[in-house]
Amino acid sequence: MTTFRAAVVQMRSGQDPAANIEAMEALVAEAARLGASYVQTPEMTGMLARDRALFRAHLKPAESDPVVAAARVLAKRHGLVLHLGSTAIAAEGGMAANRAFLFGPDGETIETYDKIHMFDVDLDGGESWRESATYVPGTRSGLADVAFEDGTARIGFAVCYDMRFPELFRAQALAGAEVLTAPAAFTRQTGEAHWHVLLRARAIENNCFMIAAAQGGRHEDGRETFGHSLICDPWGRMIAEVRGDEPGVAVATIDTEMVASVRAKIPNLKNRRPFDAPAVRAPERA
Repeated sequence: MTTFRAAVVQMRSGQDPAANIEAMEALVAEAARLGASYVQTPEMTGMLARDRALFRAHLKPAESDPVVAAARVLAKRHGLVLHLGSTAIAAEGGMAANRAFLFGPDGETIETYDKIHMFDVDLDGGESWRESATYVPGTRSGLADVAFEDGTARIGFAVCYDMRFPELFRAQALAGAEVLTAPAAFTRQTGEAHWHVLLRARAIENNCFMIAAAQGGRHEDGRETFGHSLICDPWGRMIAEVRGDEPGVAVATIDTEMVASVRAKIPNLKNRRPFDAPAVRAPERA
């Protein structure tokens, strides 16, 4: 079994990637000071901007993106596993990929993951989002065995809106995931209603730890995000949280032995049974 200290970094990313890199550097350094050996930043760490022209002006391929480069350097500088929750990466046809990166303590890439589910929604109060107009959806789940001082932990990857699709996390748990992740830029409106309950549910139903760093507060482009970056244990208890929406860091100990313990108590992954899809019968006419 493996034990490590994990940190969630809460940010309020704006429209200037250089300023966001500075904020990331300071918060990751604080997490390292608190003893974290795994640090996760939020979705869209590099930039949050509604202005399409400004957004596209900063799009770069992964190999030349300054946010990716800075995260790689930070992992090596502090000798830790750094999970860049996501940043926008140039894709074909002028589109972007909402891509997460996991870097090892040597700065090398362990895994990448492109957000699969696009946040195309119309909320109350006229709040509307169409991620599919900007981003190319990913097509594969992400899973990696990550080495820590006393062993390895199997970590699954997701981003924000993905958390509303439990089949993604169930597939990772069935493939042996012990830690699930969902870095996010959750809107204030949906966060107040669903953030905590969705993350706790994904942890409980899969008997996994859940780590979710978030954006928080009112951003330069006018959007509001919920914050409350958190870590849940496999029993669904919140063991760390950045309360509110201000930038900050929260740290907790992850012990994968607890995953095995909870799965022994409630072996729902083993107790799954196949079933037929429901058939709808047409009502009989009188």
